[in-house]
Amino acid sequence: MAFEDYDEYEQGEAVRKWIKENGIAVAAGVVLALLLIFGWRQWQAHKTNHQVEAAAQFAVLQNAVQGNDKQAMSTALGNLQKNYANTPYAAFGSAAVAEYDVGKNDLKPAAQNLQWAMAHIDQPALKSLFTLRLARVLIAEGQAKQALDALDGMPAGDYAAIAAELRGDAQLKLGKPDAARTAYQQAIAKLDADAPQRNAVQMKLDNLTQPAAAPTGSNPR
Repeated sequence: MAFEDYDEYEQGEAVRKWIKENGIAVAAGVVLALLLIFGWRQWQAHKTNHQVEAAAQFAVLQNAVQGNDKQAMSTALGNLQKNYANTPYAAFGSAAVAEYDVGKNDLKPAAQNLQWAMAHIDQPALKSLFTLRLARVLIAEGQAKQALDALDGMPAGDYAAIAAELRGDAQLKLGKPDAARTAYQQAIAKLDADAPQRNAVQMKLDNLTQPAAAPTGSNPR
């Protein structure tokens, strides 16, 4: 046998021995890798289908809101919150129903749905937006302290002007005009000169800085 032939024979024997000793482990590793790949694809497909189903249910809810169908709205929202709470559509649906309830001056369920939306949304900017809406509802509901607590949970830089204005509204409800004045001044400082809401905040501030009118029939000195 030539040296080259013997070398090839030895190499072949070494390969066969390695396969015999490690073949089962290698095969198991290949099978496991294939299962992981297949499982990942199945999971991705499931997630995609889940999002599509949630979007469809949100569309049902929107149609119910537009059609003023309270029963269909309640059913669609319940489905979203129960079965699709891990999607943003459930939070969007809760916020949409809260807006509907505010329009009907039904503030308590509006606050509850906004609190649910805040607790189930991952995006920080949207959480802050829902917080602002909740604070506005709480102020209208006469729960100014709770509104301030909600605003305190927001990152300092998020919607700074609107948050400051709402703080002013809440402080005014609590009978604290000085704190309200400071908050309105902070709001104006955060607003551009041509911002649409600047005049409204300025009016609130002006109302606080105007001296109280003298009682009728009095003789001011």
